[in-house]
Amino acid sequence: MNWRKLFVPVAFMWLTLVSISAQTQTQKPFDDWNQPFKPFRIIGNIYYVGTNNLACFLITSPAGYVLIDTAMQESAPIIRANIESLGYKLKYVRLILSSHAHFDHVAGHADMKAATGAQVVASAADALALESGGAKGFHPIGSYKPVKVDRIIKDGEIVRLGSIALKAHLTPGHTEGNTAWSMTVEENGKKYEVLFAPSMSINPGVKMVNNPTWPTIADAYARSFQKLKSLPCDVFLGPHAPFFDMEAKVARMKADPKANPFIDPEGFRNYIAGFEKGYNDQLQKERSGK
Repeated sequence: MNWRKLFVPVAFMWLTLVSISAQTQTQKPFDDWNQPFKPFRIIGNIYYVGTNNLACFLITSPAGYVLIDTAMQESAPIIRANIESLGYKLKYVRLILSSHAHFDHVAGHADMKAATGAQVVASAADALALESGGAKGFHPIGSYKPVKVDRIIKDGEIVRLGSIALKAHLTPGHTEGNTAWSMTVEENGKKYEVLFAPSMSINPGVKMVNNPTWPTIADAYARSFQKLKSLPCDVFLGPHAPFFDMEAKVARMKADPKANPFIDPEGFRNYIAGFEKGYNDQLQKERSGK
């Protein structure tokens, strides 16, 4: 997928976020993002258990499971049913991680933690948002049940559970604690680098120049883009299904079970290039005063 094809779903998300910025009940406009989607194995021990749009990933091991993102609170029945339909028991979810602390990715954390007893792991900056129910942060979007963060991770730190080893890459911009996660899996005797990419869009109303709540945000974005471009990526995943063209790839996988279209390093490069272009365009526009 090139960045031009990516622009349509991303632009839709931006426009939708604009419409909710002044609302109290932020979840209601997002029914279209919260439709069931049949769970499936992506590669190795990684499974998709999210909705049609809000990506959630289950990573399994004999020692228990890691869940990356929980989507909205209203998504809970879908996420739980997806995990169980794959033959896995909810009670073995031991760790809950997140891409970033916006309500459409972490509003389900509190209920999932209560249901499983899992520990919540997050960056220090996103922990403030999680524990405040989305109220704290330079540009809050949506509210949700506050959830206690059990472990704060730093850039480059590895989170382990049995044979699972996930490395945190802090990529501030979309939120202060925006995080990419990477791990290595083996499939058919070959090793692949998996990257759970973060969102790198600029939220509606956020300025890159003279931002009063985060004066250095433009520099933060620039550093994050450089970091992401340096990371190895064979298997490209992300917090929204359209970001990595999930539905089309599932269709291709069904048509040819021997192929795995999620092995997509070019898709990752195009994904980052598209967002970086949007960042540079906005930065230039703001600097020129247009």
